[in-house]
Amino acid sequence: MLQPPIEPMLAKLTPEIPRKGDWIYEPKWDGFRCLAFIESGNAYLQSRDSRPLARYFPEVAEALVRIVPGPCVLDGEIVVMGARGLEFETLQLRLHPAESRVRKLAAETPASFVAFDLLWEGEDDLRAAPFVERRARLETLMAGKPPPVHITPATTDPEVAQDWFTRFEGAGFDGVIAKPASVTYQPGVRAMAKIKHLRTADCVVGGYRWNKGEEGRSVGSLLLGLYGDDGAFHLVGHTSSFSAVQKRELVAFLAPYVTSDEREGFGEGRTPGGPSRWSQGKDLSWVRLRPELVCEVTFDYLQGARMRHAATFKRWRSDKPPAACRFGQFEAAVPLELAQVFSA
Repeated sequence: MLQPPIEPMLAKLTPEIPRKGDWIYEPKWDGFRCLAFIESGNAYLQSRDSRPLARYFPEVAEALVRIVPGPCVLDGEIVVMGARGLEFETLQLRLHPAESRVRKLAAETPASFVAFDLLWEGEDDLRAAPFVERRARLETLMAGKPPPVHITPATTDPEVAQDWFTRFEGAGFDGVIAKPASVTYQPGVRAMAKIKHLRTADCVVGGYRWNKGEEGRSVGSLLLGLYGDDGAFHLVGHTSSFSAVQKRELVAFLAPYVTSDEREGFGEGRTPGGPSRWSQGKDLSWVRLRPELVCEVTFDYLQGARMRHAATFKRWRSDKPPAACRFGQFEAAVPLELAQVFSA
């Protein structure tokens, strides 16, 4: 059987869902990419960067051994499903160095494995087989398998894929994957297409950080906030998509809004500079602004109550009151198909 490590096949960013040719479409899961090597009562879980994952997700390894007959090698995603969809923030918390903590989290926030490709089964190396054949064998292998092991939905209808792209947004998916039906499994090669969401939001600017090395002369990034139902003002992300000239001009533009009053802006809700294991060693100092400026930004994905990546500044919205910038603009229902995938 194949042995780890094996680079996973990758996807290249594509602006639209491809329609010409033979394609198989799948939702783009937002979790940890995982190759599962199942053999002789053992499951080795490999991350995208070839690191072992089983110590962080023992319940997934145990379930794969119990549910999936080996020997086989699956390509898939480790995810955590919550009431409102996939929860990437909760998934990140599972990467804890203490085994006792890992076991506790495995019981409290168990993860699932969603398979979307089959590289090996029995004595057959399937990497040279077309994806349509690998998918058929994966469906046979996974038929009737109970949670927490699942198979991703797939369709050959581009209209269904477009519908998924629209309705799955907000439930933890950030787009659609399109795979040529004839594609072989090509480790490390961007042989698939990924179509990602680009969303728009109106946010309040609650502060900024200086450009490193140019403190007092150039703004590095604007800190973006939204109001919750309780009226608290929460940090949701940042944008730094300005030219060098614009970053210098922002210093004077923002000066009238600078305040030292901690009752204004970020304070009651999530604030900039909160310590975490991801921010250790970084300069998190920031300048507080009165929450009076509204801007429109685009971003690709919301992780919990925060933007996963930096947003892109589009324009100022002097016509919109700050109090109207709320989390309600992100609300979305969990699609029926997603609930069905995870139903017992």
